[in-house]
Amino acid sequence: MTCLPATIAAILLATGCRDAAPPWTLETSSRDSLVGAWRSQIRFSGGTLAEMKELEFMYVFNAGGTMTESSNYDAAPPSPPAYGSWRKTGPGQFEAKYLFYQTKPPGNVEDLAKNGWSPSGQGVLTEKITLSDDGRTFKSTIKYAAFDPAGKPVEGAGEGTGTGARMEF
Repeated sequence: MTCLPATIAAILLATGCRDAAPPWTLETSSRDSLVGAWRSQIRFSGGTLAEMKELEFMYVFNAGGTMTESSNYDAAPPSPPAYGSWRKTGPGQFEAKYLFYQTKPPGNVEDLAKNGWSPSGQGVLTEKITLSDDGRTFKSTIKYAAFDPAGKPVEGAGEGTGTGARMEF
């Protein structure tokens, strides 16, 4: 008899005190969440990025509202991935804003060996995303703005559209 209260207490402790499953792992919430990894095709109709054919982005949207984006053009010219934040704006509707550093080519081979590619400003992408009903794909509109190292706008801004799919096993 004395073991019964201890057994009940142990069961309650084991089941009642564990962390609940994260909401992004539940099928019903993934239908209305961006959390996870995505791959998209982006087409710009104007601006500097319109020259990039077959542009693809890979994103990771984190549960806390941060994100990382990398493209198949990160090496042309060399630039690091973009980092930013995202938020839900309505049912199946999201907005993401992310920034990346831009680089400029060296003036000559000697500069390349000495300094490599130097900073030339930053790019800012703002994307409005509409998630499909099943939460596995999205469509988006995207705006690109370019800024010099002092933060002043420079030529090259443009707009485009995207389609994405959740990366799944």
